[in-house]
Amino acid sequence: MRELYGQIKDAMHRNSRYEIIFVDDGSTDGSSRVVQELRNRDRRVKLIRFRRNFGKSAALSVGFAEAEGEFVITMDADLQDDPNEIPNLLHELKKGFDLVSGWKKRRRDPITKIIPSKFFNFVTSVITGIRIHDFNCGLKGYRKEVVKEVKVYGELHRYIPVLAHWLGFKVGEVPIQHRPRKYGKTKFGFGRFWKGFLDLLTVLFTTRYLRRPLHLFGFWGIVFFLAGFGIDGYLAYLKIMEGLSLSNRPLFMAGVLLMIVGVQFISIGLIGEMISKTRSEGEKEYSIREVWK
Repeated sequence: MRELYGQIKDAMHRNSRYEIIFVDDGSTDGSSRVVQELRNRDRRVKLIRFRRNFGKSAALSVGFAEAEGEFVITMDADLQDDPNEIPNLLHELKKGFDLVSGWKKRRRDPITKIIPSKFFNFVTSVITGIRIHDFNCGLKGYRKEVVKEVKVYGELHRYIPVLAHWLGFKVGEVPIQHRPRKYGKTKFGFGRFWKGFLDLLTVLFTTRYLRRPLHLFGFWGIVFFLAGFGIDGYLAYLKIMEGLSLSNRPLFMAGVLLMIVGVQFISIGLIGEMISKTRSEGEKEYSIREVWK
């Protein structure tokens, strides 16, 4: 904590007005005591302590709510993120971007972490259409409007660029220096890898189809139903015209199953539409850039 504080302070020597917010996510290593000592020496330091570990999304969310500046920079506390990159992020934000994500172009991590991460980022980029290389990089820069509007919960911190992009914010990327881990141990595991893809499905559904679930479920319902109807129609033609028996044709049951699944998908979409219509009118899914009156 002391090293990180000193490096941030050095990186911000040209800026007289800034604050440093430490979020203690239920640590047991005495980090909060060190931050309290720093707070006693520097009133720009703030500390938020959770009663237990609630995860990175919760930590970012409470940090975003507390932040007061025009620009917000996030980073992990393991010293792999270099505070000297802060001016580069600020420069990109001042050029017009609303969110700038760091890109660990030369990553200092084990190969067992690098390969799954590259695959995850490639798939996420293709599915979402956002051309950045490192969605999960902890070192990011934001305009104040982004952190106040983007809602982060669960494990969706990986997809903040996606959430911001679909609200209409301009998302960019800048290569950053990534340093070898000096303290602590990585908590990466394949469990987090698969959870990441499940969270991607959550993001896709809640951003693209939350207000129109029938567009998603109805489309696939029609596809399954027509496929099943086509199969059974063809078999019925063979039965009528050529007298072939259907009792020994598993394809007939597959067609029936596809039609049933299709009807169920359409039904789920209709139920989703009914639920969507009953949501609170106060909830909005848009972002206003400015208002002229």
